[in-house]
Amino acid sequence: TLAAGSALAALAPSSAWAAELKTLSTAEGQALMKMGRVLYPHKKLADAVYALLAKDLDGKAGGDAATATLLRDGIAALNKAAGGNFAKASAKKQLEIVKGIEGQPFFNTVRGQCISSLYNNDMADATFGYPGSAWEKGGYITRGFQDLKWLPAPPLEASPKPYISG
Repeated sequence: TLAAGSALAALAPSSAWAAELKTLSTAEGQALMKMGRVLYPHKKLADAVYALLAKDLDGKAGGDAATATLLRDGIAALNKAAGGNFAKASAKKQLEIVKGIEGQPFFNTVRGQCISSLYNNDMADATFGYPGSAWEKGGYITRGFQDLKWLPAPPLEASPKPYISG
């Protein structure tokens, strides 16, 4: 859950994200969210970000019958392996099931979509502290690039002085 008034809450889609699915069911969307969390587990990443994965895959399924079949069959296989409901299985069981389908077309489709759905959005950027593109703001060199507190300071002669136009 997102705390009301938090930066993430302002960025999150509505809590009724399942209503946005047009091809897949709510249960299928929940299974995809759980699979995404198994593949890319981030405790700090809100469920709303994983819901973007379900929404994006739903969009692909709506535009292509073969993708819809691949997703539905894959989700059905996840549920069967879980003994009924993959989304409600234990984390250990979910991991075991997902490892068992590694390399299959369904696995590859979901894993591939995770990369853009989970990491190319403002909610993930806020969670991970990524300030966004710096190109429009003149680059990183004067905007925090040099503020690495966890590394020892390099000697001054290790880098040339930055060029600042003006």
